[in-house]
Amino acid sequence: MNRNFHFLYLLRKYPAARTGVLVMLTAVVILSTFFVGKKLRAVPDIAGINPSVGSPGDVMVLTGKDFGDTQGSGFVEIGGSRITSSGYISWSDTEIKIILPANVQDGLVFVSTDSGKSAPAFFANKATIPVEVPPNPQTTLPVITSLSEENVTPGMLISITGNNFGSIKGDSCVYFTAAWDNNNASDISKTAQTYPPSAAGFNSNFITANSTDFDYEYWSNNEIRVRIPDGAASGPIYVHTEKGDSGVQKLTVTIPCGTKQLSNRLTYIVELNEDVSNAKATDDSVITLRVPRPHESASQPFVKLTECKPEPTIENYRNTIIHQIQASELGETKVRFKQSFVISVYDVTTTVRASRVKPYTEKNSMLYTEYTKSDACVPSDNEAVRNLCTAIIRNEHNPYTQAKVIYDYLLVNYKLLQNVRTGNVAVTDMLRTKTGDAYDFTMLYTALLRAAGIPAMPVSGVLVQSTLTTKNHWWCRFYLENFGWIPADPALGAGLENKPFHKKEDPGTFYFGNLDSQHIAFSLGWNDIKPALQNSKTLYRPRTYALQAIWEETSAGTESYSSLWDNPIILGVY
Repeated sequence: MNRNFHFLYLLRKYPAARTGVLVMLTAVVILSTFFVGKKLRAVPDIAGINPSVGSPGDVMVLTGKDFGDTQGSGFVEIGGSRITSSGYISWSDTEIKIILPANVQDGLVFVSTDSGKSAPAFFANKATIPVEVPPNPQTTLPVITSLSEENVTPGMLISITGNNFGSIKGDSCVYFTAAWDNNNASDISKTAQTYPPSAAGFNSNFITANSTDFDYEYWSNNEIRVRIPDGAASGPIYVHTEKGDSGVQKLTVTIPCGTKQLSNRLTYIVELNEDVSNAKATDDSVITLRVPRPHESASQPFVKLTECKPEPTIENYRNTIIHQIQASELGETKVRFKQSFVISVYDVTTTVRASRVKPYTEKNSMLYTEYTKSDACVPSDNEAVRNLCTAIIRNEHNPYTQAKVIYDYLLVNYKLLQNVRTGNVAVTDMLRTKTGDAYDFTMLYTALLRAAGIPAMPVSGVLVQSTLTTKNHWWCRFYLENFGWIPADPALGAGLENKPFHKKEDPGTFYFGNLDSQHIAFSLGWNDIKPALQNSKTLYRPRTYALQAIWEETSAGTESYSSLWDNPIILGVY
């Protein structure tokens, strides 16, 4: 009792004592609030990760709870390394999406927030998973035992039977002898008997069946059903899987209604540059670039990315290179993205005996249905386009003759504008004004072909001038059963100003059925890319060298930035 009285006496007599007690009580309250609050804020909890075994560039999804509604200062750690800010796609309280970086390692996965660190999950890099017992190549290499047909035409469906093809296609493929003028079928056959198909120089004689043309219809461990690809010639074929190459089988390829020749190859060194600068954004905002890759086909069979700076987030997704940059880190500085390619292109020369061309019999095939329907570039379902198509072809039923009649009609009745139109302009304006640029001529021609029931696709790329400068350009190709794709360039045929390597005496006649190797293709048809993020802002670049829905995408929080895309640059040709 006396102690309590003495304590109260000190408080009344000395102000410093009262102040000290007040400070102590305040500290106790603050510390109690901190520890109680920390206890109430739950530590993040990982319920699962997908994939648990993956590769650089894969999208990993972490599910669980208490991650926080926004990322804030939170981060994901894999194998002791934090995911950098540009690697996050989305962050919510129950789900985090990230892109696995190029240097991702095996190890524990944690989610860390201000509340603490989660219990770990485990991730393994697919490339580093050890193989306990080396497989026996003799039992894992693909083996072809038979072909359903040995005498075929382009587009024909054949069945390849054998073993060890793999239960799913994945990156496996079927190689066919290419119809290039430097190929000799007998020489290739002798080489195939002496060396494995993967031997140096052997693949330069071959093309693969093409997914763009829906050539692959079925794939299992013991059977492959595949169509003879455009540009295939008589000679050996083989199956390639991750385990290696099969032996070869021989096919005889004939075109009943004409010929197709791929010759006079040119190889280009091409550079693409894009600049991004002056960004105003929040800390977690990301700018994504989708850079078009040159497209591979029978006439453009070799495309190799030789340089890419900075390192891409994903090297090839839907025929684009994906770059990402943290917008807030950019500020007023400028970052240049550079890609260099080596691209080989062939001249295409065709001859067609129209009397031997047959009507389409496989109108339910994927190729026919995909390339006769309307899309964002090709208004083939437009009523005015359909009416014009009917008026042009009248009672003509031969698809090759129909394509030629439509081509000639455009060249005679419409005027070509030398400069590409700008602004929000529609291809169908050409029907009213009787004028159009190279883009309009190609898209309207493609639309009229599709309206006539002829499979056709626009091709977008660049036209290389004899001065080694480039200009954005568009042309077309249409499909005949038992023949393959036939090129047509109505803009060059109509007199587009051009500096060719070799002058054409009659461009109007030449550019129906033929194409020179000054055409470098970046898009075959419309590349309908979807946004990666909700509520993102996207940029579409109309009438440029690629037909793709998204070129740039920014996440929420990006107020503004500047971007500049240069036209492709030719560094060399040989």
